[in-house]
Amino acid sequence: MGKKQIWYEVKENESIEECLERMRHDGYMAIGRKEEPLFHLVDGEPTLLRQKIQFKAIPTQDTE
Repeated sequence: MGKKQIWYEVKENESIEECLERMRHDGYMAIGRKEEPLFHLVDGEPTLLRQKIQFKAIPTQDTE
């Protein structure tokens, strides 16, 4: 009855469009987006390393 939701993470050397295309190829469609900053320490100070981007996805076809 409920649709299986999974999270896709944009890989470090991947564009957002490439991630969305990977999802479409796997038969999923994005329904949500989540971002969180990733930090590392430089000289004892937290410094932004990169932005972690994830998409919540559901299957594009019913798999009953």
